[in-house]
Amino acid sequence: MISRKLLPLLFLVLLLALFLGVPSASADSSHARIIRLSQVTGDVRFATQTHGDPLADSNANWNTAQLNLPIRQGYVLATDNGRAEVEFENGTLAFLKENTVLEFYDLSLRDGALITRLVLRQGSASFHVNPVSGDYFSVTGGDFTVEAGNRATFRIDNFDDGSTVEDILGHVTVLHQDETTLLEKGRSLSMKAGDQSSVTVGSVPGQDEFDRWVSGQVDTVSSATRATMQYTNSPYYAAGFGSLYSYGSWFNCGGYGFGWRPFGVGYGWSPFSDGQWILDPAFGWTWDSFQPWGWAPYHYGGWLFDSGCGGWFYSPPLLYGFYPGAGVPIRRLPPRVHPPRPVYRPITAVFVRDKNNTVGIVPMHPHDAKGKAPLNLEHGILSPTGSSDLSGRRVVASEPGQKWETLKSLPKDAFSNALKAATPPVRVSRTVLEANSGARVVSTNKNSSIIYDPKEHRFVNSNSAANSPSVREKESLAQRERPAPPADRDGRNNVAGVSPTTARNTTAPPPRNIVPPPVPHYSGGERSSVGGSGGNWGGSRSSGASSAGGSTHSAPAPAPHVSSGGRPH
Repeated sequence: MISRKLLPLLFLVLLLALFLGVPSASADSSHARIIRLSQVTGDVRFATQTHGDPLADSNANWNTAQLNLPIRQGYVLATDNGRAEVEFENGTLAFLKENTVLEFYDLSLRDGALITRLVLRQGSASFHVNPVSGDYFSVTGGDFTVEAGNRATFRIDNFDDGSTVEDILGHVTVLHQDETTLLEKGRSLSMKAGDQSSVTVGSVPGQDEFDRWVSGQVDTVSSATRATMQYTNSPYYAAGFGSLYSYGSWFNCGGYGFGWRPFGVGYGWSPFSDGQWILDPAFGWTWDSFQPWGWAPYHYGGWLFDSGCGGWFYSPPLLYGFYPGAGVPIRRLPPRVHPPRPVYRPITAVFVRDKNNTVGIVPMHPHDAKGKAPLNLEHGILSPTGSSDLSGRRVVASEPGQKWETLKSLPKDAFSNALKAATPPVRVSRTVLEANSGARVVSTNKNSSIIYDPKEHRFVNSNSAANSPSVREKESLAQRERPAPPADRDGRNNVAGVSPTTARNTTAPPPRNIVPPPVPHYSGGERSSVGGSGGNWGGSRSSGASSAGGSTHSAPAPAPHVSSGGRPH
């Protein structure tokens, strides 16, 4: 017999054990990291699988990239006459300029820490890194790799002739061959392709148009996210929550707590009314919303319906955890217990089917149980193939009491894949070699006279630099069928009658560093969330012991250039 005095303690232990099992139970669903393509302007495309250099892989399949595209490890994102923004789970942001190719080489987890290793194959990209302690972030571009262990903002330009990194905020570590350079705010490093002796450290130049765009985006996302976090009671940064603040409103719906609804919709509005279906090789059919706010509501949390609250509204995951079987959200956590991260879902809805094989979707209720009838079934069934027009999206049962079967998943031929094939990106050689004649020469020889001009964010011919006017221009790209140098597209490339500085080049440049260095060892422990742009999201998470069992890795304090024979620890 168990003493009655021990029953409350035993109950608490069992309850705690069940809660601690929540992360393990959701581990299969959240094993693969998913990040968001949060902004698309102009021509942007992506490939899911490439071998070696994406620009030289003739077997790679490229598709047009749409807003809110889920990005996984191995994806390659490329811009032509366009730009892109990518939002990571911890608030890190990546920005791609025109004619840029970025490879998501490694998106993985290690003891709860986010491991991110990117490769900038060509072009210009900026990164606002917002790691939780224990996360690892690096970008390899040309002949060096940039690591950011703390909050930092930096820009990398990778050209055929050489590469440069500019540290705009915080501290970064630059690894090049067997040497390590520590950069602090306002410093830059550049080097010619394949020439270790050409490393030059200098000052970051003034902002150009791309830098100003990046700065504005970082401020917008950071401030909007902080504003919306007050309604979610979340310990973490959550991708897409900033968009909710910008494109909708929060309200208190009695016992439901805070809910969200987009601006400009009425009682008749229903979710899943404006988007498309894409077939993800890992997750199956995935809802890709056309709306700028359509990331978090369709991949995290659930939906509630209440006529007194105006109909359908989004319910974010509260602390991302529930006591199993209790049916109520956790508002306070036991000491040293940290909630799991939100579980990504390809769609926050349940597939159902009637006896006539009519397929519908029911918005997912926060308390829906796997394999059970969806709790929102009584509020109507939405057509998964309806148009964006709200009329015609509700599936009407053929007879009273019609039974609907809950489906685990749909076959691959259930919908038409909305992805559209795109032409592969073309290698672009960028060098400013301005002589009096205005001629353009592309050089990939390490013995060339190319040097990096920090004012122009590019490499120039040092032999003719004295005779060259100062150029502040955005690289542009001619149509592929034109053999001549490209014409100006936005008026910013016309400088004193000089032709643009970008040319298509199908010849591969000299071998460069295309494999990022391995992730340094570290040991787990308490990790306190770090806010973006001066904020702090609060909370912490526990990782346990690292399988690697090494020392803690973090960005060292700023120091001058050193030759240390490898990375710092």
